[in-house]
Order: sequence, then C-alpha cells, then structure tokens
Amino acid sequence: MEETESAKSDKKNVMVALLRAMRPQQWTKNLLVFAALIFAQRFDDPGAIATTVLAFVLFCLLSGSIYLINDVLDCAEDRKHPTKCRRPVAAGELPVPLAVLAAVILGPGSVIGCYFINIATAEVAAGYLFLTLGYVFVFKQIVILDVLAVAAGYVLRAAAGATAIDVVISEWLLICTILLALFLVLSKRRQELVQLEERATAHRPILGEYSSYLLDQMIAVVTASTVMSYALYTISERTVAEVGSNWLMYTVPFVIYGIFRYLYLVHHKNRGAAPDRVLLTDVPLMINVVLYAIAVVAILYLSP
Repeated sequence: MEETESAKSDKKNVMVALLRAMRPQQWTKNLLVFAALIFAQRFDDPGAIATTVLAFVLFCLLSGSIYLINDVLDCAEDRKHPTKCRRPVAAGELPVPLAVLAAVILGPGSVIGCYFINIATAEVAAGYLFLTLGYVFVFKQIVILDVLAVAAGYVLRAAAGATAIDVVISEWLLICTILLALFLVLSKRRQELVQLEERATAHRPILGEYSSYLLDQMIAVVTASTVMSYALYTISERTVAEVGSNWLMYTVPFVIYGIFRYLYLVHHKNRGAAPDRVLLTDVPLMINVVLYAIAVVAILYLSP
C-alpha cells in the first residue's frame, strides 16, 4: 500500500511539474486571441465567444508545447540563471523524455484541434508552430531576428482570433501588436543583460550581440511607434466607421501611461525580465489595464 501511495504521489508531482513547465502564467499572452472578438464588436455573440475561448485554449496548449521543447534544449543554460534554474526540466523535476513526448503530442494535436474551428485558424496555428520552432532552433541565435520572431508570434495570436470568428482584423491593430510585442521583448532582453552582467551570455548567447545602449535605442523607437500607431488606429476612417465615433482616441492616455509605467518598472525597479509577472503583480499597471478594458468595452458596446 505504501508503495502504491508513493507511486501515486510521484505521478502527481510529475504532472504538476509538467503543467508548470508549460508555463500557465505566460498564457496571458494568448489573451490576444480575444482582440478580434472585442474590436469587431462580437462580444454579444455566444457562438463567437465559444469559438474564441476554444482557440485560446488550443493556443495555450500549443505555446505550452513550445515551452517544453525550449526548456529541454536550454536546461543546461537555465541551471546557470538565478531564477530559471527552478524550472521543472532544469531542476530535474520533469524527466526529459516525458517533456519531449508531451510536446510532440500537444503541438500537432493543438493544430489539428484548430482545424475543427476552420482551416484558416489551423493554418495560423501551424504557422505559429513553425515560427516558434524556428525561433527555438535557429532564430534565437541571430541578432534582431530573435526579437522579431518572438514579436511575430504575438501577431499570429491576434490573427488566430480573427480567423476563428471569420473577421478581418485591422492592419493598424496588427502593427500595434507587433510594436508592443517588440517593446516587451526588447525590455526583457535589456533586463537580462543588466541583471546577469557577465553571466548574460552564458544564459543566452545572443545577449553578447546586444548592449544596454543599443537596446535602449531600439526601445525608444518602438515606444514612440507603438503610441503613434495606436493613435492613428483610433482615428482611422475604417475604425471611426466601424465604431460609429472617434471616441476610441480617448483611450490613448491609457496606452501612454501603461508604456511609461512599464518603462519605469524596467529602469527603476529592475522588473522587466518577466512581462507576465509584471502585468499580474504591479497594482497601478493592473488598474490601468482594467480601466482601459472598461473604456474600450463602453465605447464599442454602449456608445450610441
């Protein structure tokens, strides 16, 4: 009986480690799937909501499979990192063969699941899978392409939400998505470079191609571009026609505050290494996001 209970406990611990290795705390990135549902004003359509939720779940499993592969490949480097050494694969809590098996099942399985939504969503999911695999095996070793590949993954998430409910997403919104993603990724690179110092290249070799000054210059460019692109999106003819007013322009201050607050956290609080954790733990930023969401919903659904 003791051996049986011990075996059950071990299996439970391994399953918990597997879930942790899939990084559910980072699944917040997949919330971009809901962007098309909100901005296309389909939030009152139960069928569209159910389809988007399904796409969100499938992309969580899909991104989780990539995290598993990444952790298997990077486990040696992760052991040298002050916090990533606690990841299940690096810490020895999740056996490598099991991590690989789960990734092989979840990755293609999620793409097949998207096929039951529609072919277009399956194509986007397949593109996301190949892009992220390309990042894991190739792009993360090439300067600039590494951050562009990660940012492109955000765009594909937003595109999946649009294809899932068969709407055309605004080109401006896609531009805003990739610029905001670049802002987050570059900020993360900068934080890793500053935090790890001489150990940075041991953890992530590509960091040897960057400097804090270069990253600051890139961040400055994408910061200004993000704000300007979002502002232009809110007053574009197509947006005004679809919303019925130009009231979305009044949400620009929320975007400016959010970006400036994040820059403050990166430069003065050294908290840029984990964007998902920052979003869920910084109270002023959380309040800003909630207020922005309320404003957008009110403008899109309650305005005359």
